[in-house]
Amino acid sequence: MKITTRQFLKTAALVAAAAVLVACGKKDEPVATAPAASAPPPPAKVIVVGTDAAYAPFESQNEKGEIVGLTIDVVSAAAQKAGIEVKFVNTPWEGIFNALQQGDRDMLASSITITDERKQTMDFSDPYFDAYQLIAVKQSSKVAKLDDLKKLKVGVQTGTTGDEVVTKLQGKNSTNIKRFESTPLALKELEAGGIDAVVADNGVVVNYVTNNPAAKFKTVSDKAFVPEQYGFAVKKGNADLLGKLNKGLAEIKADGSYAAIYAKYFGAAPAAAAAPAPAAWTRNA
Repeated sequence: MKITTRQFLKTAALVAAAAVLVACGKKDEPVATAPAASAPPPPAKVIVVGTDAAYAPFESQNEKGEIVGLTIDVVSAAAQKAGIEVKFVNTPWEGIFNALQQGDRDMLASSITITDERKQTMDFSDPYFDAYQLIAVKQSSKVAKLDDLKKLKVGVQTGTTGDEVVTKLQGKNSTNIKRFESTPLALKELEAGGIDAVVADNGVVVNYVTNNPAAKFKTVSDKAFVPEQYGFAVKKGNADLLGKLNKGLAEIKADGSYAAIYAKYFGAAPAAAAAPAPAAWTRNA
C-alpha cells in the first residue's frame, strides 16, 4: 500500500507527540551522589614556649639535649589540664622578651620574676614559684648575714637580683663584685677559691649545693632579701591563653601534682606562699 508524503508526515508527527507525552508523564529519578566529605577540623595551635635553658633546676638541657626542669614540668602539667599543646624552644635570655613581643614565642617560661615594671609590657600568669636570694659560702666561712659581704669578693650572675643587691651593698664602682654569665659559673669560682661568696636565687643555689657535696658549701639567708615570685609571661592582652594557663595551674595545685613536681626537685613540699614580688629587675626579667 502506498503512503503519501502528507500521510507519512502526519504519522511521524503523531509518534513524536506521543513520545513527548510519555516523557512528560515520567517522574525525574533523583541522581545518586556521594555524600560530601566533611572538612577536617583545623589542627590545634601548638603554643610555642620560650625558655632560656641554662638555669637548673628550673630550666636546663640534659645530656640528650632535652629541655628539662621544674618550670618545664609545671608548664607541661598545667597545659595538659588546660587542653593545650606546648612546644619548648631554647631562647637566649638576651632576646627572650623581644621574641614574645614579635610573636615568635606565644609565652615565656623561664623563671621570670613578676614585677610591676614588666606588667606594663606583658601579662603574667598566677605565680608558680616563690623565690628569694641566698648567700652561698664555704662551710668554714664566718659570713652570717648580708652585711658581712660588704668588703668581700662576691660572685653574682650579671643582671640578676643578686647583682642588684650586692651592688647596692658595696657600691656600683666596687671591684669586689665579680660578675658571671651564669650562677653555676659563679659557684664554680667559689669552689675554686677565687671569690668569698655568691648571692643568687634560692632554687639555683640549693640545687647546686645539694648536687655538689664535695664543694662543702653552706647557705646563709637574710631578712633583707625581698621575696620574689615566678610566673609565665604572655603577650599583653592574650587573655585566652592566660586564662587557660591559670586554669591549669589551679588544677595541678589542687590535685597535688604541683607539690609532687616541687618535691622532685627540692625534696619537700613547697612552703607557704610568699608575699607578691616587688617591682625589681632580676636575671629572670
